[in-house]
Amino acid sequence: MNDPRQQLAVQTETVVRSRGVERLVRGQATSDGAGVKLTRVLTQPLQRRLDPYLMLDAFRNDNPDDYMGGFPDHPHRGFETVTYMIAGRMRHRDSAGHEGLLQNGGVQWMTAGSGLIHSELPEQEDGLMEGFQLWLNLPAKNKMVAPSYRDIPAAAIPEFNTENGANVRVIAGASHGVEGAVTRPDTEPLYVDVHLPAGASFTQRIPAGHNAFIYTYRGEVKVGDTAVPDRNMGLLANDEGDGVVITATSDSRVLIIAGRPLGEPIAQYGPFVMNTQEEIMQTLMDYRAGKFEAAVVQAL
Repeated sequence: MNDPRQQLAVQTETVVRSRGVERLVRGQATSDGAGVKLTRVLTQPLQRRLDPYLMLDAFRNDNPDDYMGGFPDHPHRGFETVTYMIAGRMRHRDSAGHEGLLQNGGVQWMTAGSGLIHSELPEQEDGLMEGFQLWLNLPAKNKMVAPSYRDIPAAAIPEFNTENGANVRVIAGASHGVEGAVTRPDTEPLYVDVHLPAGASFTQRIPAGHNAFIYTYRGEVKVGDTAVPDRNMGLLANDEGDGVVITATSDSRVLIIAGRPLGEPIAQYGPFVMNTQEEIMQTLMDYRAGKFEAAVVQAL
């Protein structure tokens, strides 16, 4: 099979007016799973502002003690998880007997839907483990769809270079005429990973009404006069801008994430995200009754 990156027709994408940075958010150091150290960037207080996104965790550890425990069996219901691996190897297994190996540059896109139990465990004993997990909400009408799961290897993620030296990977949505590996209805997610050399700029169009943010995970970038340094989120203003213009002040890597807000109530209890407390109570009863273990996982 030919590498899809060799067949891309890249178009020039202009932004007339860039959105500005409404505020900077510094991630909070925490741990999850079996003691995996990570940075929680998008937390519950930001869920309404960044609807349809519920959470963003970033992990970057080169000490095996910080990641070896991984994320043993745990349940989910009512949303999608998007795991993007920058470095390292993570094995996924779920309650329907499916499994996959997430490796450097790959993405695991899982729709928890009506509920499943899965684990994500490292398959390495040393070296760097780095990546992100993003939680994307599902609309009320799809909260109870059958779970689905897809492994997307690095070579299947469309990638292009701009004339000024930017390298761009399009995980979801579209950038400069390049369609991403995933498109989703309702929330219309945009998820782009941009590597910029010092002094270079990159433009990304963002539909009006979509909530958006950037997250710098190497170096430092500027949006207008606002610097967004390493391990910081720049929450983009919902103004009349038709996109965002990012300029690297040093060699940098940055995620651009946007989505169409659902505008629905959010009721969350740990790994369960529904619309009402009554639905959360039903979810807890279903989980305790073992119904998640019988989940049927479909291909996305």
